[in-house]
Amino acid sequence: MKASMKFLSVLVLMFSLTTPVKAQEVNQTKGDIAVLKEEPSINIEFTYNKMTVGDYGKEENFIKTKKAEYNAKEAGKGDSWAAEWVGDRERKYHPMFIKAFGDGGKLEVKPESKYTLIFNTDFCEPGYSVGVAKKNAQIDGTATIVETANRSKVIAVFKIEHPGESMFRGAAFDAATRIGQAYSLTAKKLAAYIKKNAK
Repeated sequence: MKASMKFLSVLVLMFSLTTPVKAQEVNQTKGDIAVLKEEPSINIEFTYNKMTVGDYGKEENFIKTKKAEYNAKEAGKGDSWAAEWVGDRERKYHPMFIKAFGDGGKLEVKPESKYTLIFNTDFCEPGYSVGVAKKNAQIDGTATIVETANRSKVIAVFKIEHPGESMFRGAAFDAATRIGQAYSLTAKKLAAYIKKNAK
């Protein structure tokens, strides 16, 4: 019994040392969300202004490098990849964010809402899963809530850092799934924050 408990303790220690877990935080940096207390819904829009990717810096550097790599292996593959990289936003990331936000908070997501949440992706780590080598995806973002009819009127600003995939499940094999899960977790945490603090 003692031997098995000792073995279990060693496993837990090894897991804690080999699995770095970054804090997943929602920080409100500006404004007051009390106005959302009586609101039944919110509109959500997405931007990618000045987004950086992994260790590549500017997104354009990342796309240029990966596109060339894929085209070198197979003519046209890089062009298809580049189109999918951008297209997955509308096809996958935005719907996953919207669904998680609606499921995890007090506000429905409707375009005609009085307030709009503009989510800008500041940083994206696509991650990878190659055999036994895995790295989870994660994103950092800035969420700005404005009046829908007057976008210059800012209600609140949030910084959301490091939401990613489940560290316990490991990285998914395709990048779109990995990144989509990061968007979903981001939305869930932001929705929960608003639900708790819009009083």
